[in-house]
Amino acid sequence: MRGNRTRASCALALVLTLAGTLTGCGGDGGGGSGGKVSLRFTWWGNPDRAARTEEAVGLFEKRHPDIDISTSFAGFDTYKAKLATQAAGGDAPDVMQLDYRQINQYATSGILLDLGKHPELRTSEIDKGLLATGVVDGKQYALPVARGTETMAYDATLWRKAGVPEPTLTWTWNDWADAMRKLAASPATKGRVGSTDPGQSEDVFEIWLRGQGKSLYTKDEKLGFTADDLTRYWEWCTGLRKEGAVSSAEQTTQMDGTVENTPLGRLKSVADFNWDAPVSGYAAIVGEGLKMAPFPVGEDGTPGQYFKPSMFFGASAKTGHPKQAAQFIDFLLNDKEAGAILGASRGIPANDAIRQGVLPKLEGFDQVISTYQKQFEGRLKDPPPAPPKGDTSLQSTFSRDYDQVSYERMSPREAAENYITEAKAELRQ
Repeated sequence: MRGNRTRASCALALVLTLAGTLTGCGGDGGGGSGGKVSLRFTWWGNPDRAARTEEAVGLFEKRHPDIDISTSFAGFDTYKAKLATQAAGGDAPDVMQLDYRQINQYATSGILLDLGKHPELRTSEIDKGLLATGVVDGKQYALPVARGTETMAYDATLWRKAGVPEPTLTWTWNDWADAMRKLAASPATKGRVGSTDPGQSEDVFEIWLRGQGKSLYTKDEKLGFTADDLTRYWEWCTGLRKEGAVSSAEQTTQMDGTVENTPLGRLKSVADFNWDAPVSGYAAIVGEGLKMAPFPVGEDGTPGQYFKPSMFFGASAKTGHPKQAAQFIDFLLNDKEAGAILGASRGIPANDAIRQGVLPKLEGFDQVISTYQKQFEGRLKDPPPAPPKGDTSLQSTFSRDYDQVSYERMSPREAAENYITEAKAELRQ
C-alpha cells in the first residue's frame, strides 16, 4: 500500500442522509506539496489488486507530474464502514471505488460529484446499459469499472455420475427443479442435496422475477412485485426444501457470505448460486469438476440474468479538484496501458476496447470467467438501475423473513406480506 497521506476521519459516524448539511472534519484541502494537486483514492480489494493499482497510479503520476495520488485500500466490509464514516463527516476521498448498492444512497445524500459535467471523462466505449446503472435522477454519478453476471456453480463430476443432463442456455426453472430432485435422489451424490435453497437470496428472486417480465424495483423506486409473487416464489422453494432437493434451514442459515460456508462449500450440495467472480473460491474445494452454468430462464425463454457492474468509480462532490479527479478516473477506465496493468483485477473490463485488449492475456480462473461471459453477448437484457435507498437493509430483511419460513415459524404467505409491509416502509412509499 502506498504511503497514505490522508487525514484521520471524523471520530463519530454520522447518518449519511445528513451528510449534505454537515461540515467536513479536516479533509485535505487539496493543495499538495510543491504546488502539486493532491488527490486521495481509496478502494477495496486484495493484495494483487493493490499491486496492480499502485503500478497504474505510478504511471498516471509519471504522465501528470503536477498531480499526486495518495492511496489506501482494505477488505470490503472494513472499507465500506470507513467510507460511510468519512462520507457522513463530509470528508469523502476525492476518488473512490463504489459498490452497486451504494450509488443511489451516496448520490442522493450529496456525497458524489456529477461526472457528466466533466468532458475529461470519456464514456463512448462503455456499454450503455452498464453506464446507465451509475445514473441517478438523470445525472452520471458513477462509472462502471467492470462487469460480472450470475451463475450456478456446480460439481460436474457428481452431476455426470448421477446421470442428470447438464445445464444449457435455455433451461428453465422447472428444468432446474427437476435436476435438483434427481441429484438429491441419486446414490452417486453421496447424500448431498441438489442446491442451496434459493429462497433466502434476493438476488436469485430478482432473476426469477425478471424471467417473468417483472422487476425488483420500478423506475420510480417502488416495489416491482406483489405479495402474491413473493408468496409463489417462497412456496416453490418450500416445496423443494421439504422434498430434500435443496438445503435444509440448518444448512442455509449457516451461510455468512463466504463460499466456504455455503452448502456447496461444505460439500453438502452439488450446486450453488453466486456471481461469477467469487466462484473461483470453490476451485480448491470442488476440484477439477467445478463448472459454471447459466441461470435458468423463464418458461417462455425470457432471460432474467444480466451483466452487472462489479464496481464503480466515483468522485467526491466536495473535492477541491474535480477536473483532475475526472482525469484520473478517465485514465483508469480508458487508458490502454492502464488497462493492460489492471487486467481483470476488478473483473472483466466494462470498456469494450480495453476488454478486447485484456481478454487474450487472461489466465487461470479469469479466463474461465471470460469464456463463461462470452456466451451471453447480445443475449441478456439491460441491467436494472442502481437499487434505491433502503435496498441494503431489505436484503437482510428478505433473508430473515425466509428463515422464518424455512424453520416453519411463518407460512410463505405470512412472511411475504410481512416483507412487503416492511419494504414499503423502508422505501417510504
